[in-house]
Amino acid sequence: MPEPLDWQAQMILTAQEEYGLRCALSLARVAPDESMTLSQVAEAEGLTTAYAGKLMRLLVQAGLVESTRGRTGGYSLTRDPAAVTVSEIVGPLGGPFYDGEICTRTPSAADLCVHNNDCAVRSLWSGLQGMIDGYLGQVSLRDLVSDEATMDRQMNEIRDRVVVKEGS
Repeated sequence: MPEPLDWQAQMILTAQEEYGLRCALSLARVAPDESMTLSQVAEAEGLTTAYAGKLMRLLVQAGLVESTRGRTGGYSLTRDPAAVTVSEIVGPLGGPFYDGEICTRTPSAADLCVHNNDCAVRSLWSGLQGMIDGYLGQVSLRDLVSDEATMDRQMNEIRDRVVVKEGS
């Protein structure tokens, strides 16, 4: 008999999403009138400067981070960390868990999935995406500038609200 899966350990984020979020969090930790150089961001997160640069470019393109040139330049958030959600950060770094496009990408000979007209699985993934969006949309970068115990309590409160709201 196969071993049961540990579902809590099965959530998959790309490295780009994880480290991009961590880079944004580094910026959230500095004073509002300060910025961080690319080298400082890379060092704070244990990344190469090139990889940190790639992540910062994506966040700049998304309008979440700004880059200022010059001796006193660097990277900073475009808005207060309390106004930037995790969902906003993760989106441009990797996109949604489920986007509905899977129905048009099929390995079969058909142009569309054979279940395109009536698909309970699509409803499952779409509902899960809604829950993920709702959960990550309630957590700001300011919230993440805390210790793990505080964040655990806050995440439990959010989970209870999302589960109760969805279950009602």
